[in-house]
Amino acid sequence: MGNGKNILILGGGYAGIETAKKLAKKFKKRDDVTITLVDKQPFHTLMTELHEVAGHRVEPDSVRIPFAKIFGASKVKVELDTIASIDFEKNQAKSATKTYGYDYLVLGTGAEPEFFGVPGIQENAFTLWSYDDAMKVRFHIDDIFEKAVAEQDPVKRKKMLTFVVAGAGFTGIEMAGELMEWRDTMCAKWLIDRSEVRIIVVEAMASILPILEEDLRAKVENYMKKHGAELMTNTPIVGAEAGIVKVKDGSTIETGTFIWTAGVSGSNFADRLGLSNGPFGKNSGDPNAKNKRGRLMVTDEMRSIDYENVYVVGDNTWFIEDNKPLPQIVETATQTGETAAHNIAAAINGTETKKFKSNFHGFMVSVGGKYAVSNAMGIKLSGFFAMGVKHLVNIVHLFGVAGFNQCWEYIKHEFLEMKEGRSLLRGFGAYKTRGYWLLPFRLWLGLMWVFEGINKIGEGWFKWSEGSKSGWMFSQGVVQAGMDKIDATSAASGDAGAAADAFSAPADDLFGDFGGVADDLFGDFSGAADNLFGDFGAGAADAFSAASGAADAVTAASGDAASTASGAIWDLTKPIFDMNGPVATWFRTTFMDTIMALIPFQAFQLMVVLVEICIGLAMVGGLFTWWAAVVSIVMCLVFTFSGMFAWNQVWFIFGGILLMGGAGRAFGLDCWVVPFFKKWWNGTRFARKRYWYLDGPSKK
Repeated sequence: MGNGKNILILGGGYAGIETAKKLAKKFKKRDDVTITLVDKQPFHTLMTELHEVAGHRVEPDSVRIPFAKIFGASKVKVELDTIASIDFEKNQAKSATKTYGYDYLVLGTGAEPEFFGVPGIQENAFTLWSYDDAMKVRFHIDDIFEKAVAEQDPVKRKKMLTFVVAGAGFTGIEMAGELMEWRDTMCAKWLIDRSEVRIIVVEAMASILPILEEDLRAKVENYMKKHGAELMTNTPIVGAEAGIVKVKDGSTIETGTFIWTAGVSGSNFADRLGLSNGPFGKNSGDPNAKNKRGRLMVTDEMRSIDYENVYVVGDNTWFIEDNKPLPQIVETATQTGETAAHNIAAAINGTETKKFKSNFHGFMVSVGGKYAVSNAMGIKLSGFFAMGVKHLVNIVHLFGVAGFNQCWEYIKHEFLEMKEGRSLLRGFGAYKTRGYWLLPFRLWLGLMWVFEGINKIGEGWFKWSEGSKSGWMFSQGVVQAGMDKIDATSAASGDAGAAADAFSAPADDLFGDFGGVADDLFGDFSGAADNLFGDFGAGAADAFSAASGAADAVTAASGDAASTASGAIWDLTKPIFDMNGPVATWFRTTFMDTIMALIPFQAFQLMVVLVEICIGLAMVGGLFTWWAAVVSIVMCLVFTFSGMFAWNQVWFIFGGILLMGGAGRAFGLDCWVVPFFKKWWNGTRFARKRYWYLDGPSKK
């Protein structure tokens, strides 16, 4: 295989992440191959969701995935640094403090806003191309609404409540859609008339969303106009000043918020590397061109045309396919990253390389959290179903990035934690029950389980000498381990009886002493309980006997009349599954008779009693309440399928589900135990390798 190989990836965007993960999978058993990813931030940013943060629909952390979570226990090493220069001859990338040597280099440093040389834009407009950009817009809009309320000058107030979005591509329309929804929330909060707020989309081309088909564009236009947005097409912006947007016809728009989404180029870093650029760049033949796009030319293997060991992915790539350059979208990033990873592995292993071929699945654009249009794999959708497709695509992508844990995080912040009904489900599922309201129920359910176990002790489940008390859970004729074999239809053979005695004797020795202790321990408890409640019982009987007689006399007549008028519609005391029915029979013969019957009945009965008591004590104390609730549900399901649970006992199952929502952290030990356990678990290699985090990763 030769000497060790160092792979250096610059940039933790969509393309860099895809390249690193694919390479880590290919070389997970190769100690001679190192993979290093360098990025200035400790997290990967979901660029396609930035408008949701900027528009105050989701919390900031929803678009940030820590690299520690993404790479977990993989061999990818992440360095937080900013590369200043690259020496392609010496195979070295340099920052202010470090030098990174490489055998193979991957450039995935992303893109930046394109201002097209329009004067005043860069100085006076917000952009939406990074996490920091989104937060600036978010804070600014919060602030300007608050200031507008106090502004008495109607001209200044009108300017402050005018929001201009330049560019009607995906980013611009999605940002405007968020502003439309946020406007309603802020107007309600500050008691501002909705008609005072203007949201204007300015586009130089003749229509919005030029990449979409006409019918889908028309639906977006109608939706936006219906919700109060103004669409100004065929209106090029020619300049900007503080609070003023200048358009080509000589008119101006006064605004307190100007957001520029009208273009994107390659990165300035890529521009400074001296590599060959696309036809808009300095190698286009135009001596005055200065790499307007900042995108680097590559072969169909995603190699730089200048250096064989340098690969370019994502927005940095300039590659012509079907007579047009690859679009700067997420699918381009992931697919170029996968191609680069394959060909780097092929170069190291001496295997066959592959050529890039795009496989785009379609496009979709959301207008706020409730409406979208999409054309995915030739299927056109709008409204609810298009929004559902957009969420599904995001979930599939996130599963590949950081597993089920990140998918669950997405579901939470997009549906279960969404405020103001700004989601596909509107307000359904967003409201949360406070843990302290569950406290009485948690204590009651816990006590029920404790006394279920204590009652079994009182019924003799620890009196081994009396034989099995749990035999009714098994089919007729099935003998639990630890008991003499009894055949109900014929006398047992001598050999079988001897074998059963031989097995039973050790079990009696093992559990006999415990049974005696249990009899003494719980016998005294039972006697004390008799003495304690005996007198009270006698007194209660005298006290209530007269009242009971009177009540009987009153209810007898009414009961007789009612019984003739109607009967019970649903007898809740009946078992959910008949003990001799097909479901209970299948469960008993499949699990109980074949598995549980092999456990000595003493151990089986001890296990059932202790589990019930432990469930109850855990719930009462609020200790590992989630696990106690899960075990509670499992026990209830076992009883249900065994034909023992009646309909009026099903509340145990739903009660367990209710307590899984963190009920133990309100006045319970989980308040201290769960954070400690999470920190330990999230730092384990097992959790990091499989993305089985509880919330997020912890430091190793």
